[in-house]
Amino acid sequence: MSDTRTNPSTQFEDDEIDLLALLRRLWAGKYWIAGVAVVALVIGAIIAVGTPATYRADALLQLEEKSGQLALPEALSDLSGSEPRSATEIEILRSRLVLGKAVADVHLDWQAKPKELPLALRALVKLGLPLPNFAGLAAFARGDEVLRLDLLEVPSFWLGEEMSLVAGDDGSFTITLPNGVARQGRVGETLMDQDLEFALRVGDLQAGPGREFSIKHLSDSAAINGLRGRLSVSERGRQTSILELGLTGADRQSVERELHAITQAYLRQNISRSAAEAQSSLTFVESQLPEAEAAVKKAEDALNQYRQEQQAIDLGFEGQSLLTQISSLESELQQLADQEDELSERYTPNHPVYQQLLNARARLESRLETLRSEVGGLPQTQRVVFNLTRDLELAQEVYVQLMNRAQELQVLKASTIGNVRIVDQARTAPLPVAPKRSRILALSLLLGLIAGAGGVLLRAWLRKGVHSSEEIEATGVPVFATINHLPEATAHRKSRSHLPIHAFTDSSNLAIEGFRSLRTALHFGLLDAGTRSIAITSAAPEAGKSFVAVNLAAVSVQADQKVCLVDADLRRGRLRRYFKVSKHQPGLSEYLAGEAELDDILVPSTYPGLMFLPTGQFPPNPSELFMRKRFSELLAELDRRFDLTIVDTPPALAVTDPVVIGRAVGATIMVARFDETPLGEVEAVQHQFATAGVKLSGAVLNGFDHRRADAGYGYGYGYSYRYTYKKSEVD
Repeated sequence: MSDTRTNPSTQFEDDEIDLLALLRRLWAGKYWIAGVAVVALVIGAIIAVGTPATYRADALLQLEEKSGQLALPEALSDLSGSEPRSATEIEILRSRLVLGKAVADVHLDWQAKPKELPLALRALVKLGLPLPNFAGLAAFARGDEVLRLDLLEVPSFWLGEEMSLVAGDDGSFTITLPNGVARQGRVGETLMDQDLEFALRVGDLQAGPGREFSIKHLSDSAAINGLRGRLSVSERGRQTSILELGLTGADRQSVERELHAITQAYLRQNISRSAAEAQSSLTFVESQLPEAEAAVKKAEDALNQYRQEQQAIDLGFEGQSLLTQISSLESELQQLADQEDELSERYTPNHPVYQQLLNARARLESRLETLRSEVGGLPQTQRVVFNLTRDLELAQEVYVQLMNRAQELQVLKASTIGNVRIVDQARTAPLPVAPKRSRILALSLLLGLIAGAGGVLLRAWLRKGVHSSEEIEATGVPVFATINHLPEATAHRKSRSHLPIHAFTDSSNLAIEGFRSLRTALHFGLLDAGTRSIAITSAAPEAGKSFVAVNLAAVSVQADQKVCLVDADLRRGRLRRYFKVSKHQPGLSEYLAGEAELDDILVPSTYPGLMFLPTGQFPPNPSELFMRKRFSELLAELDRRFDLTIVDTPPALAVTDPVVIGRAVGATIMVARFDETPLGEVEAVQHQFATAGVKLSGAVLNGFDHRRADAGYGYGYGYSYRYTYKKSEVD
């Protein structure tokens, strides 16, 4: 007998994602998703309420242009007037120079914190629920504690070490040092140990008895790094030279005070830097004054000496006129040189304005050369006096400029205000910047929905059991019926007492309607069969094959058929519990062994039309018994006496008995339990029967639960779930 089944792997593998199937799975797991979302929302609410508030203080600084009035001659003054760069000032603000001064000003290296409650309990306290002071809770803060340190000194090897301070009554406290020694102290009194170089003075302590605080003296680097981590500096706008400072912290007043200390420290260093520049320029100018004065004295002596030697009194009118004109032309040339520097930044040398300046300079240079040539025409004595007089005037001019710069720098040094202006003083916003409770709740809900959906999809991906009749039919095995989940039957699965036949006790249940559908399908399926016998098997135990066999027999009896139910599981048969038959009752094994006749082993039930054939004593060789001719004769005799014979067999993957029985019966039905029987087991059973030349007639999907199934599967159960029989209409 050929096996025409298709490979399921080719039927289920698809490169495209079935979005509709995903939505169905998510809708089927909506309660799970909602539960996870609620749990995540509760956790988010605890985090939002229990997380301490974080406040932010901000300040605004303006970087102004420098005045440019440094102690330099005019020719060098342009080197000092550059605009400050914001990036440089930002790095200075974050430097140890500035932050170290701020740490020292407000004692940020002293750290005193109360012992915090766990997050969940902290949330309860913030919601106004009182907490008792027993069971170790007295040490935890309630949110209204105050501890101010006026003095804290520790030896270097205790830097960063934690000390525990426990509040007592009437301003007393107990502090446990890092070496384990406990010391008693009072508020306002200095607690000192000179040998250890330890000193502590608590300025204010407001806490109930038993409250515990953690005290640390941080190293300078640790305190600076901690402050730098909470500080943000950025330029507001592009090239505006406006710096915005922000500092975060847990206390509104403290964070404002700390940021104010940072701005003041930065302002002081800027002023001192400007004063240092003025002092440096003043020192340079004062160092040049003696040389300039000596140059003036030397020029005067040279002129006077020459006059005395040559008895020359002055230059005369012509020489004096030449000297004045030459000085004037040189001054004009210097001005043109300054103008050329400015024009070169805006125009090219070919521009008319630039050309006009070059022409004017050429004319002045030509006139200057003419005057200098006229100087050469003066008498020898006047030429020498002319040169000496000119040297004296140049020396005097340099000396006067240096004297003026020295006086300006002295004034600048005395009135230095720096080039930084505080636009907005440090101020803390009234509302905390964190935690963002609405954002936390929204994110928690979103993550809960994602986690719930992910769990549903992961569970669907990891599940091994079949979830729909379509999955079974894809293997080539037709599904005759889908039996709805029956909670009562599940509860009785492991029971060792009498089992009820639900088709008789609760015939209006929708699960029993599935057996009626199975009865109808088998009625037409056995029309061409050689025998009116059906074998019920499964891939593994606990699939519900016995439940299916007995209830199928019951609904068949209700259709006025004479039915014989045979328990052919000669290893672990349990159908006797439905009929209250003793396990010592002779049955099928005795008949197949030739030790009993059929009439001796048939057990009539309390239900008219239904006979039961028990297993009898469990034999050591069940497979060999079924292979005897006597089994085929039994089925033929039952065909003559009954309208339908239902044979309950062992699991097919456990033993070979179902295959042997399948060769003798008219049809073989496999029972697969919803969400428990793997699809691979269905394929294995089909392959096992096909190898033996037996066709697996069909399957039954048992225990179908629409709440756990992918929506849309089954045979229109959305309608059936709202439909029930009336008691008066039950047959």
